[in-house]
Amino acid sequence: MTETAREFDIGCYRIAQEPYYANVRGEVELFATAAKSRMPVMLKGPTGCGKTRFVQHMAYQLGRPLITVACHEDLTASDLVGRYLLKGQDTVWIDGPLTLGVKHGAIVYLDEVVEARKDTTVIIHPLSDDRRVLPIEKKGQIIEAADDFMLVISYNPGYQSVLKDLKQSTKQRFMAIEFDYPTAEIEAAIVQREAVVDRDIAGGLVKLGAKVRNLKNHGLEEGVSTRLLVYAATLIKEGVPIDKACDVAIARPITDDPDMQRSIMELVKAIF
Repeated sequence: MTETAREFDIGCYRIAQEPYYANVRGEVELFATAAKSRMPVMLKGPTGCGKTRFVQHMAYQLGRPLITVACHEDLTASDLVGRYLLKGQDTVWIDGPLTLGVKHGAIVYLDEVVEARKDTTVIIHPLSDDRRVLPIEKKGQIIEAADDFMLVISYNPGYQSVLKDLKQSTKQRFMAIEFDYPTAEIEAAIVQREAVVDRDIAGGLVKLGAKVRNLKNHGLEEGVSTRLLVYAATLIKEGVPIDKACDVAIARPITDDPDMQRSIMELVKAIF
């Protein structure tokens, strides 16, 4: 069995333009300190509250490549670490995203890590303590992480269950930063900037978002995300009527219950 090298340009994982992010609770400073201290970070918070945008913003600020992996139940250790593939008459080793990040000093972001199989998440343990190594069993190698390598994971505690939760042995390897929806003032500024709409539209959508979030546990599993508010604002900017924009970008994505959809649209009428 032979092995050939593969050329790779880590530059393709660098963030070209600075993503906008509003520092809410000092998380920017916390993350920067963790990066300096080579400490792994866990981001906890509801869907659409800005965790992914935050990581992109910090990768740009720190000048490090960012490799993002969207975790799912079929994610295997080989998907993260790498595997041998046949190429002509040769057997070629292809590094996985985790191995690339370890070698090249990137931030590796495992998004919604709780969705991955538990036997897969175990492979990050040696990287998330003082060893900072990645064992590659198929090659009989142990790779030491580059100085700039940083492991970041995220998950939504609201969806955790007995079957889908992080083990304590995993949780207690990370510094945790809690995320939540921004204050009304900050969220309105985000919506206004991202969708390029006027202050009144942004403020109305944020007010709507707050009222819809109050319906959580009263028929809604999850509140409306800042992302969806930006979608609604973008549609309004493009000429879609406000009620229609809120219907397709807010009411219908977050619930399939016709009664709950009608309740949300009543809120839209009351606000706008």
